Amino acid sequence: MAYETIKFNIADSIATITLNRPERLNAAPPQMFDEIAEALDNLDGARALLITGEGRAFCSGADLQARGEGSALAGGGGPYGALTRHYNPTMLKLARLNVPVITAVNGPAAGVGCSLALASDFAIAGKSAYFLQAFVNIGLVPDGGASWMLTRLLGKARATQMMMLGEKISAEQAADWGLIYKCVDDAVLAEEAQALAARLAKGPTVALGIMRQNIAAALDGDYASALLREAEGQKIAGASADAREGGMSFLQKRKPEFKGN
Repeated sequence: MAYETIKFNIADSIATITLNRPERLNAAPPQMFDEIAEALDNLDGARALLITGEGRAFCSGADLQARGEGSALAGGGGPYGALTRHYNPTMLKLARLNVPVITAVNGPAAGVGCSLALASDFAIAGKSAYFLQAFVNIGLVPDGGASWMLTRLLGKARATQMMMLGEKISAEQAADWGLIYKCVDDAVLAEEAQALAARLAKGPTVALGIMRQNIAAALDGDYASALLREAEGQKIAGASADAREGGMSFLQKRKPEFKGN
């Protein structure tokens, strides 16, 4: 597929999606999320996914100047259709991936761009980045899963602060709050994110995918259900070639060489 709003490639078992509308601070029309979904369907050979933005922003949110479905001028029905047909299915597809996801937040992450940045397993942000739920400033409500994610990541008080006050949260504050994995100098962001993606891509991919799903399920489930999911996941991971390699490397006192299967 020829992508118009993103760049996509796979190299060294790392898939990279770069949001590619730098002239609009990577504002996301429905087409961008459709293209992200298409890329997520073509991850063969990838054992980790890295998402970042081109230029000086990660994503400034949905493109409110775009025409057609999702336009700010289309009334409530327009954004509803855009969310249910384009943005939300892509966010769900991302949540259900069986490879670890890293986001390198290289600038503003606002609105649905904030949701996308936080949908990863590891969000690494440059010091110039910030996170913003600005919906209240234009009479709208957070979307892209923000109400669900922020409440679980931050707790009620801080989630309410972000959503109802619509104030910027700096990368350093986000790291201090536990909203993201790490805040680093802008100059080393790409290097740090790539190194983490490479580390995860060399890991036991089957086990990492099960961990990802178990962590997500634990946010809503009870303790007994979590115990059962872990046992079922251990059965699947234990049958993998990587688990056999892990056991042999332990006995032989050497570093394991995981192949992702």
